[in-house]
Amino acid sequence: MAIAEQNTIPLAAPTFSDNNIVEVKGVSKFYEPDIQALLDINLGFPKGQMTTLLGPSGCGKTTLLKIIAGLLEPTEGDVFVNGQLVTGPGPERAFVFQDFALMPWATVLRNVSFGLELRGMAKDERYEIARRYITNVGLEGFGEKYPHELSGGMRQRVGLARAMAVDADVLMMDEPFSAVDEQTRRQFQEDLLNLLSIEKKTVLFVTHSIEEAVYVSDQIVLLSPRPGRINKTVRPDIDHAASSDEIRRGKNYLDSVEEIWHELKGYLE
Repeated sequence: MAIAEQNTIPLAAPTFSDNNIVEVKGVSKFYEPDIQALLDINLGFPKGQMTTLLGPSGCGKTTLLKIIAGLLEPTEGDVFVNGQLVTGPGPERAFVFQDFALMPWATVLRNVSFGLELRGMAKDERYEIARRYITNVGLEGFGEKYPHELSGGMRQRVGLARAMAVDADVLMMDEPFSAVDEQTRRQFQEDLLNLLSIEKKTVLFVTHSIEEAVYVSDQIVLLSPRPGRINKTVRPDIDHAASSDEIRRGKNYLDSVEEIWHELKGYLE
């Protein structure tokens, strides 16, 4: 396990690696003068890796994710994706919402292909792509079903397939597995890692689960209580070629979980 400390209020913005696909520079978000959600966030997201934002409730995890997505404007600072300033949503970023955000009147096939439809892609082509991702997320045969005919876990798979179908460089996921039971959640983790091993996407992930963060992440960014600041970055160094049981019993996994819990526990004292 490797742990890198970072000052909570840097005196100067850090030097970012050329390997970063997303760079957050000096970002703060104030909802009102006396409500500070984020304060002076400087952070790089390496290309092709999964970075998880983790911290206590209200620390600004989802706010930061939405700023990177272009769904919220920062009060201060800038976000760059592929070296380009973020001024709003863009095709190089895709968002998987916690509440699925599916169109209830549309079939699974139409929901998954919707982003491609907005780009003007021909129906036959976008449906072909959509069917491939429906199969990839384990929903083969459900293309003509409607959201109300699916379980919560299946609807979340539809949301993931829709985000993957647009072939964005950066995939953002806001607590995507929080609405399912533990058994399904673990299966989702496995499915996501298998899918990403093929797709090679950069993933920005938000969760409240320490164990989930350690299991799926290349990098975990710990945020302090509001106003959210970067407290620490943890790299669990997990070998996902090993079995799930081997990983969860391994020293790197257990040490990382304990380190993060010790840090978050301190926020509660």
